[in-house]
Amino acid sequence: MQQKPARIRILDAAHELMLTVGLARTTTKEIARAAGCSEAALYKYFASKEELFIHVLQERLPRLGPLLDRLTAEPEQRTVEENLTEIVRQAALFYEQSFPIAASLYAETQLKRRHEESMRKMGVGPHMPIRGLDAYLRAEQRAGRIHPDADTFAAASLLLGACAQRAFAYDATEEGAPPPLDTFAPALARTLLRGVSVADGPR
Repeated sequence: MQQKPARIRILDAAHELMLTVGLARTTTKEIARAAGCSEAALYKYFASKEELFIHVLQERLPRLGPLLDRLTAEPEQRTVEENLTEIVRQAALFYEQSFPIAASLYAETQLKRRHEESMRKMGVGPHMPIRGLDAYLRAEQRAGRIHPDADTFAAASLLLGACAQRAFAYDATEEGAPPPLDTFAPALARTLLRGVSVADGPR
């Protein structure tokens, strides 16, 4: 069987290691060993572990950005509720899969600072989905499907905050698991929509 290209093997290995031992404890040497290449080869594709982590998030986890861009460009293809439900599903899956990888960042101050600097250089970061969702909601506002007085940035923050909360807030419950997406996504979409819709939004 033909071996995968080196870049793909590196991303696969980084994803697996970051998921199992955490970002802070994963080294480029271990990633290279797991990928079957040298550490020097790894640096041909990725300038740092921080950059590699960002690419793992972008290429191995559910992607919210392209969905938000598409909905912003064509907001009226489906109902607002259907669009919001799809956004919730994608966002909840992203946070669910990224939280175990990124959690260790907050225990290592220097690593967190390096990671934040890498994100700034690459023009990415956890604030970008909020901006993207805000842009989509403003597009719906211009289309007359969301009340003109609705605070779209606050609505975007509430929706994505709930999706992020789902990723880590339920382990201590009796169920030991987050609410199922099949019920969580439509319920959150409906609840948010009641606050910003033309019929029920703020006056």
